[in-house]
Amino acid sequence: MKSAFHDPAILSGSPFLGLEELGVRPDSAGKVREILDLGEELLIVTTDRLSAFDCVLPTGIPGRGVILNGISIFWFDRLAGHIPSHFVSAAPEALPDRLRAHVPRLAGRFMRVRKARRIPVECVVRGYLAGGGYDAYRSEGGICGIPLPPGLKPFDRLPEPIFTPTTKAEEGHDEPIALDELAARVGSQLARELARVSLLLYREAAAHAEERGIVIADTKFEFGWIEDRLSLIDEALTPDSSRFWPRESVGPGLTPVSLDKQAVRDYLKSVGWSGSGPPPQLPADVVAETQRRYVRAAELLSREVSR
Repeated sequence: MKSAFHDPAILSGSPFLGLEELGVRPDSAGKVREILDLGEELLIVTTDRLSAFDCVLPTGIPGRGVILNGISIFWFDRLAGHIPSHFVSAAPEALPDRLRAHVPRLAGRFMRVRKARRIPVECVVRGYLAGGGYDAYRSEGGICGIPLPPGLKPFDRLPEPIFTPTTKAEEGHDEPIALDELAARVGSQLARELARVSLLLYREAAAHAEERGIVIADTKFEFGWIEDRLSLIDEALTPDSSRFWPRESVGPGLTPVSLDKQAVRDYLKSVGWSGSGPPPQLPADVVAETQRRYVRAAELLSREVSR
């Protein structure tokens, strides 16, 4: 993950909020990413936009898109020995002709990928008890039909990582599904393979991250078929698709620090905004703190470790 996010111009400049800034209309756009259809391939551009409570906020975080894009590429490369991905290239020459003049603005925030037939589920792996997983544990004694030992507390490490898939909702929230429901949706053989690969990738990534000072509490993967091969697609193990905690903030009686947009959520709650009405602008100190957490995540993940 060399690079672009260390460029002071990217971190101190104005946030990149979308291709239309460059006079280019994307073929499709999500809250953060925009896509150009290149025929057999796609160009995915990761903006600096930020969403909270299912709304895109008016304030972007400079360099956030570069960090997210770089982390995904890092993991696509590192995990390639376990599963192929849709990633093709992030080199300037991978840009289509109409965007070549915008290399300085797009540097580090795009990737060219192969098209895939998406499998319509989110493959969630949990190594720690947090968020909606803790809520499910409190009410059901387990998650997605998987029983867990009694007496676990928030942020406890689970005895073993567990696979807890969800639906892939076009609108609204994804919903947890049990393994037998997953099998009914995609077939028993594919359900078993999704569980196996998801747990394998999580364990590999969690070991790499923990050695460098980050606990990956949980994450979600997306998979698709490329030339009839199961492949990793979308993003991979970023602060937007995972809970990253500094290792020193994890332990009995501690509340972990999240290396993501938690500072934004905390600010929005403090001013009483939870998704209803126009979202507020973020103050400079919240932008700076959020940027600092994303940068720290990228720096730790890519750190060399002496052996």
